[in-house]
Amino acid sequence: MNFRKVALITGAGTGVGAASALLLAAQGYDILINYSRSEDDAKLSQSACRAAGADTLLMKGDVAEDADCKAMAQAAMGRWGRIDALVNNAGITTFTGAANWDVLDMDTFQRIYAVNTVGAFQMVRACVPHLKAVQGCVVNVSSIAGALGIGSSVPYIASKGAMNAMTLYLARALAPAVRVNAVCPSLITSRWFVDGLGQEGFEKIKASAERTAPLGRANTPQDVAEAVVWLITGAKTVTGEMLLLDGGIHLGAAPAPSK
Repeated sequence: MNFRKVALITGAGTGVGAASALLLAAQGYDILINYSRSEDDAKLSQSACRAAGADTLLMKGDVAEDADCKAMAQAAMGRWGRIDALVNNAGITTFTGAANWDVLDMDTFQRIYAVNTVGAFQMVRACVPHLKAVQGCVVNVSSIAGALGIGSSVPYIASKGAMNAMTLYLARALAPAVRVNAVCPSLITSRWFVDGLGQEGFEKIKASAERTAPLGRANTPQDVAEAVVWLITGAKTVTGEMLLLDGGIHLGAAPAPSK
């Protein structure tokens, strides 16, 4: 068996996935970088991880397809003989907004749910025997959408709420061998949001988030990746947690000043 630890990260070509891969590579992990569409970006992520000292494996795959999930786990085991961490980062949405919640059709709803929730489940199922063998961990990249009922679309909110509930269930079911946690970021200053909202729409949402958050700032991919990596490498007694990375938005409005 390889003595270096191994992380399998879905959706690792861009954003939080790429940032998490690079941080883990810098901490001595070998990395399986999964992508579904962004091959050029995934290759850049792979190059960065290699420059940080990691052995890497690049794999195209759709986590909504169980066969692809099993193939990723098998490829990691074939290459390194172990899987220490699974990061379920792959995710999709549609940016319809709260006012247009009723315009979505069943196919859109089911596709988002298939990737965001079923895909994460299938990845856990494929990796669990190998995670158990090394006392590994799972980090689900969720969203405050699932915790607060706000977000880009109803199916996205529902899928992340289901991911949070599944995190709790799996944390109980897989203890003590495997820790299972989730991070729940608010707006992230990544291309994912810019592509969905357009630059002008993104800037408006970002300004609103910064006004609303007590800490006055949105997440960067690096912010979220640091939390992901902490849950993998440092949080030895933490399981079943949904770590809110929202600058304090969940706290609500600031108290009115006393007179």
